[in-house]
Amino acid sequence: MAEPRYRDGYVVVADGLRLHFRDYPGSDDRPPLLCLHGLTRNARDFEAFAERYSPRFRVIALDFRGRGDSDRDPLPARYTPLAYAGDVIQLLDQLAIAQAIFVGTSLGGLVTMAIAVTAPQRIAASILNDVGPKLTQAGLDRIQSYVGKGERFASWDDAAEALARHQGAAYPGYARDDWLAMARRNCREDDGAVVFDYDAAIANVFKGAPTPKVDLWPLFVALAQKPLLVVRGAISELLSAEVFEKMRAVALRAKFAVVPGVGHAPILDEPAATAAIDDFLDELTG
Repeated sequence: MAEPRYRDGYVVVADGLRLHFRDYPGSDDRPPLLCLHGLTRNARDFEAFAERYSPRFRVIALDFRGRGDSDRDPLPARYTPLAYAGDVIQLLDQLAIAQAIFVGTSLGGLVTMAIAVTAPQRIAASILNDVGPKLTQAGLDRIQSYVGKGERFASWDDAAEALARHQGAAYPGYARDDWLAMARRNCREDDGAVVFDYDAAIANVFKGAPTPKVDLWPLFVALAQKPLLVVRGAISELLSAEVFEKMRAVALRAKFAVVPGVGHAPILDEPAATAAIDDFLDELTG
């Protein structure tokens, strides 16, 4: 097997958790691409993306706490976007990175928006993948319906079939091999079974007493002060077409792209996504 093109790195954040990241080599002459995954995903979600843009860019893909090879948090109440944002800043500090080009899918995009108001100087530019300042309740309900159930599968085929049941509407063009590839990114082996590669306690964000609604539009406006590309899956049920168009009206200097035939969320290897990202990065770096 070929040697991986990345190195595995680790940082210890202020509350003692050890977080993992993949570090793909790239140019020191431009800010690195910092990839932040969705709620139930991990750094492996950005394999194809990182292979495409390294070594033109250094690419760093973080496992949020509770995912992948990062430590599980003994205090699940800390599984929040603000905690993840703090972890990201500590990662940048420990790697001596002044600024990065943020690539945030879903939850990763919410974390990016939080950093736009808590540490805007760390953002050189950003790409939001199928996320915005208002999310549909239907999309949130669908995620809640499957996250954190502690499912165990007898085989990788069974895990792939479960993913197809949960997310088939978002990827109508996927065949068996695509679902198996997603299972390999999303799951791991555990004591003879295949399980999702995250702490089931991340689902606690959906439980308990209702939390006050937070207006995220000011965070998006802050993010849009820097170069910004927003990518939406054309059949996304989390980022509606209506909100996407409102984002376009609010962020007049930002770039926007729609990925046909994909829901929440594009993998960012689709032709429409790569074309938009290529153009965006070319404009940034010349």
